[in-house]
Amino acid sequence: MRLRFVALATCCLLFATVFNGCTEKVKEPSVAGSFYPADENTLSGMVDGFLSAAENKKAEGRLIALISPHAGYQFSGQVAAYSYRHLKEREIDTVILIGPSHHKAFNGASVYAKGIMKTPLGNIRINNKIAAALLNEKADVVFDAGAFEKEHSLEVQLPFLQRTLRNFTIVPILIGSPTKASFEFLTGKLTEILRKNEKAIIIASTDLSHFHDYDTAVIMDRKVVDAVERMSLDDVERYLISGEGEMCGGYPVLFTMMVARNLGSTNGVLYKYANSGDVITDRSSVVGYSAMGLYKSSLSQAEKDELLALARRTVEGYVTNGKAAEPDMKNPRLKANASTFVTINRLGQLRGCIGNPEPLMPLFISVIRNAVSACSKDFRFTPMTRAELRDMEIEISILSPFEPLSDVSSIEIGRHGLLIVKGQYSGLLLPQVPGHFGWDRTAFLENLCMKAGLPKDSWKDAKLYSFTAEIIK
Repeated sequence: MRLRFVALATCCLLFATVFNGCTEKVKEPSVAGSFYPADENTLSGMVDGFLSAAENKKAEGRLIALISPHAGYQFSGQVAAYSYRHLKEREIDTVILIGPSHHKAFNGASVYAKGIMKTPLGNIRINNKIAAALLNEKADVVFDAGAFEKEHSLEVQLPFLQRTLRNFTIVPILIGSPTKASFEFLTGKLTEILRKNEKAIIIASTDLSHFHDYDTAVIMDRKVVDAVERMSLDDVERYLISGEGEMCGGYPVLFTMMVARNLGSTNGVLYKYANSGDVITDRSSVVGYSAMGLYKSSLSQAEKDELLALARRTVEGYVTNGKAAEPDMKNPRLKANASTFVTINRLGQLRGCIGNPEPLMPLFISVIRNAVSACSKDFRFTPMTRAELRDMEIEISILSPFEPLSDVSSIEIGRHGLLIVKGQYSGLLLPQVPGHFGWDRTAFLENLCMKAGLPKDSWKDAKLYSFTAEIIK
C-alpha cells in the first residue's frame, strides 16, 4: 500500500511538472546568430571579454538606472559592457528593461507579462507579479507578445545580465508611440515599485545618432549625453524634436529619466561613448553609442562651499549694481537640474525666501535666480539695501522629489518639508521651518494651509506631499 502511495505521488508530481512546463511560455531568442553569437560558449566568452575590458568608472551615490546601447555586439558590445560592469557585485533581484519597438507600431507600451525569455545562455524568468501590475488598457499599457517577436532592443541586453547577475527576474517593456496616459501611468507605477525595492534597477536601451559623418555624430551625441548628465528631460525632448540630437530609444530614456528623477536621481554619469566609426574604417555614416548611469548623490563639501559663495556673490552684486553672477560653470554635478530655495536671514530674522519647486534648470542657475529673487522680489519685504549686506546670512535648500503623503503621522519634524495642493491653491514649507518656530505636527499642517491661503484644517481633504532637503548654510 505504501509503495502504491509513493508511486501515485511520483506520478502526480511528474504530471504537475509537465503541466506547468506546458503552460509557461518560453520566448525564444530572435537575433541570436545575428546581433550576437548563437553558441553558448562563444557568447559567454565574448561577453566576459567585453566586461573584463570595461573600466569600472567610479561614481558617487546610489545607482538608480542604466542606459545601454542595442546594436550588434561587434559594434556596441564593448560600450554596453561599461554599463553592465557597474552591476557586478550588486545585489539586484529585479531588472526593469525599457526599449523602443523597431518592428511593430502601436500606441503606448507593451509589457511582456508572463513566462520566460531565453538566450543561448539559458532562461530568464519574467517577474509576473510586477508585470501584471503594470498592465492597464485604459492607460495604453497592454501585453502584446507580437511586439516582442522580432525585437532586438531588449534581447541584446539579456546575455549581459546573465553574466553579471544571479537570481534575478526581468520586466520587459517596449515603447511604441507613447501617449500621455501611458507615460503618466507607467512612470508612476514604476516609481512606486522601485521605491519599495532598492534591489531593483531600471535599464533603458537606446542607440544615439544614426548615419551621420563621424564629427557630426559626436557633436549631436554630446548634446544628448550632456542633457542626460544634467537630468534635463526638457532638453532631451527638445533635442529629439528639433533634430539637434537623436536616440532611437528616446522615449524609453525619457521614461527612465522620469522614474529615476522621482526616486531622487540627481545626475547622470557617462561611463563610455563611442560610435561605429571607432570600430570600422568607414566614418562617413556612423551610429552613436553611450553607456551611462543615473545616480542619487550628495554634494561634496567643496561643492556646497562653491554654491554658498555663488549665492553670496550674486546677492552682493545684484544689490550693489543690479547685476547677477554669470559663472562659467565646469562642474557637471552643479550643472545638473535641481529644485532649490534660497533663504536670506538678517539679524536672526527672515529677510527673503524664494525657490523653484521643480528641477527645471541647472543647480547653479537655480541658485543664482533664486538668490536674486530672495533679495529683491519676495513680496513680503522691500528690496535689500547695501547697508543690509554686512549682516545677512544665506541658506540654500536643495529639494528632493515630492512623494505623496497618505499618513500624516509619518511626518518627521525637522526632516520633512510639506507641499499642499487643493484646487488652485498650493503652499510649501521647508523642513527647517517648523523647528525654527517650535511647531508640532498639527501646527505644521495648519500653518502650511494658511501659507496656501486655505483654512487651517484644509489638510484633512487636500493633496499632501512630503520631501526632504539638503541644506547648505
